[in-house]
Amino acid sequence: MRNCKEMKRLFLILVVGTLTVTSLFGQNEKLAAAAWSIIDRSIVYDPSYVRIPYPNGDIDPKKGVCTDLVIRAYRKTGIDLQKEVHEDMKGNFSQYPQKWNRTEPDRNIDHRRVLNLMTFFKRNGTVLKITDNPKDYKAGNIVCWELSSGIYHIGIVSDVMVDDSGNPLIVHQIGYGQVSEDVLFRWKIIGHYSYTGKPK
Repeated sequence: MRNCKEMKRLFLILVVGTLTVTSLFGQNEKLAAAAWSIIDRSIVYDPSYVRIPYPNGDIDPKKGVCTDLVIRAYRKTGIDLQKEVHEDMKGNFSQYPQKWNRTEPDRNIDHRRVLNLMTFFKRNGTVLKITDNPKDYKAGNIVCWELSSGIYHIGIVSDVMVDDSGNPLIVHQIGYGQVSEDVLFRWKIIGHYSYTGKPK
């Protein structure tokens, strides 16, 4: 017999797999379930620049990078980061990283860059403490890492704990599909956020 928490998670995954989640659960729970529902090892890692529709635009669903996983998970909860990041950048472009020789926002790519998402979450969400205690990383939190000089990564904390380490599994995409792994402390954490969307 499955325990209550596992049954609740399976129900959430079933819901987000078919339609946008309703207000039955908190936004962080919904995001964690949404991330779990899109785990797919067949997704090909492809960072290419692609022109996409706006709003609610996405690249080929069989391709993606770490940010695409986060964007897709949020979309299942009714939040379009493409639109929200673009609108925030339009009025606050100078507050965002100036690394790509741009003079204005680009709604095709801005939301697909880790540093831009970090800036957006800092400006519009809750900045959480970076610690070495796995209990501080709750389901639905966003975590960002620096893999090496100039290479950044982002993932979503799940509600599934690893028995051996006590760490929550991370749902992410780092080159071999949209997967869940025990990688919370594998790299240097540079960002820890909660973002539940703009008040309606």
